[in-house]
Amino acid sequence: MDLTEVFVELTRRCATDLAPDVCGAIQAAVEREVEGSTARSTLEAILANVEVARTTSTPICQDTGTPVLWVSYPSRFSQLELEHQMLAAIRKASALSYLRPNAVDAVSGKNSGDNTGILFPTFHFHQWERRELQVEMMLKGGGSENVSIQYSLPDSSLKAGRNLEGVRRCVVDAVFRAQGQGCAPGFIGVGIGANRDTGYEVAKRALMRPADHEHPNPDLAALERRLLEDLNQLEIGPMGFGGRTTALGVKVGFAHRLPACYFVSVAYTCWALRRNTVIVSDSEVSYDY
Repeated sequence: MDLTEVFVELTRRCATDLAPDVCGAIQAAVEREVEGSTARSTLEAILANVEVARTTSTPICQDTGTPVLWVSYPSRFSQLELEHQMLAAIRKASALSYLRPNAVDAVSGKNSGDNTGILFPTFHFHQWERRELQVEMMLKGGGSENVSIQYSLPDSSLKAGRNLEGVRRCVVDAVFRAQGQGCAPGFIGVGIGANRDTGYEVAKRALMRPADHEHPNPDLAALERRLLEDLNQLEIGPMGFGGRTTALGVKVGFAHRLPACYFVSVAYTCWALRRNTVIVSDSEVSYDY
């Protein structure tokens, strides 16, 4: 089964059509800001930009980011064939200008021109027992990636111990350090535990949850709510111009860790939280945010 065109359409939707829950979070932020303020006008301009991108099928942001894909597939699919088809789709989406050529050789500095290269895009394959294929895509922008950060607890400089209060202190510090450089207001993904490399995956995976989704763990749900309140009290505001909205949402994930390690990985993403999902069943192809 050749699903290349299905993956091209997934990429187009992800790059050009911001999810309703993300738009809703931005609209709610508009209503919190003072009428006539720079913060409010910035958020209104963002929403206008989002609408233009949607109606013209053009990228929401000039930085179309790194494609990150979580692929859950049944045994009847070949992982190798899926990867080849998704790479072909990324190349075609680049040629159609849904994606800007972003894959740069770290040694030579040469751009591959088609968004493919060594570990680019990023794939996470997982075989499961369901019959359908599910591919989740996130386009992770470079500006917000630059201000993502990882902590190792305990951290004496933050007075942060190996507990959820320590996690809270790390996240507040991360967003304060970022100021407006991550294209605030941001969505903040937090990975607790895991190891150095998987910690960031946990954090980014958490960002795939809907903006209004409450964590099933009551302690983590409470942490998410408190962090959102704390971050918005920083008054960094949209693009660092000041205001009541520094963060649009906080999503926490966790994984088992070694006894010697307690990592807190903070995956900052800008207001343009670009994510989309395609599900391929026996009878239909469906897309969702």
